[in-house]
Amino acid sequence: MYDICCIGHITLDKIVTPKAIKHMAGGTAFYFSNAIRNMDVKYGLVTAVAETEMPGVTALRNKGIEVKALPSTHSVYFENIYGENQDNRTQRVLQKADPFTVADLKDTEAIIFHLGALLADDMSTELIKELFSRGNVSVDAQGYLREVVDKSVKATDWADKREALKYIDILKVNEHELEALTGLTDIKEGAKILAEWGVKEVVVTLGSMGSVIYHDSIYYTIPAYKPTEVVDATGCGDTYMAGYLYKRVKGADIQKAGEFAAAMAALKIETSGPFEGTEEDVLAMMQR
Repeated sequence: MYDICCIGHITLDKIVTPKAIKHMAGGTAFYFSNAIRNMDVKYGLVTAVAETEMPGVTALRNKGIEVKALPSTHSVYFENIYGENQDNRTQRVLQKADPFTVADLKDTEAIIFHLGALLADDMSTELIKELFSRGNVSVDAQGYLREVVDKSVKATDWADKREALKYIDILKVNEHELEALTGLTDIKEGAKILAEWGVKEVVVTLGSMGSVIYHDSIYYTIPAYKPTEVVDATGCGDTYMAGYLYKRVKGADIQKAGEFAAAMAALKIETSGPFEGTEEDVLAMMQR
C-alpha cells in the first residue's frame, strides 16, 4: 500500500529554449517521481516504456524509487519548444506509447493515485472509476486536452469529462485548460463549475501569477514564489502536484499544502531537469 502512486509514461523529451537544445527523460511520471523521492512518504510509480528506455527506469530505481514498468511497443517522444516566455510552449509528439488498462493496476493499492496522462487516450474513464473505488484520484487534466494530429499536439476538449470528473477527487488545470473544459476565462467561476461536475479539490496553476485552489465553496489564493533565475519551466506543474499531494497525504490543510507546492515549483524552475531537493530546501525557499 503506497501513500501516493503516480501512473504515467516516462517520455523522451527534446527541450528547445532560447539558450540551448537538450535531450532528457520527461513526462509527469518522471518529474513527479524525482520531486517526491526525498519526501517522507511511501511512493510508487507505474509506467510503460519501450525496452530501449529501460535504462531510464533503472536510473529511477537506483535513486530508491519503486517502479513497476509495463512493456510498451514505443515510448512517448515529445518535442517542447519554449520562447522567452516560459509559460508558453509548442509541442510535437514523434512517438506514442501503449495506454494503461484496469488490468495493469489490479495489484496496486494507494491512498492517492495521481494520474499523469500525456495524451487523451492514455487512461480511460473506466480506469479512473476503478481507481476511485480503491482510493483518492488526482488527475492532471493536460493530457486529456491534447490529441496528436500529424505529430503536432492540438488542443481538444475532454470528450468524456462530465462522466470522468465525477470520479476525480483532485483535478489540476492551468488557466488555458480551465477555459477548454468549462468555456470560462474567469478562474473562480471555472473552478466552481468543475466542482459542480464532481471534483472535490480544483487546483488551478497560473504560472508566475501563483495558483488558486477551490474546495468546499472556499477559494484558497496561493502566491507564487520568485525563483532566483528562470531556467526551465518543464515539469513545474508536476513538481507542484508532488508537493501538494505530499502535504495533503501527510495531513496539511489546503493553504499550507498549496504554499509548499508553490515553493517547490519555484525551486524547480531554477534548474534544467527535475527537482531533486529535500523538504528542508522547500521550507528554506518559503522563508526566503
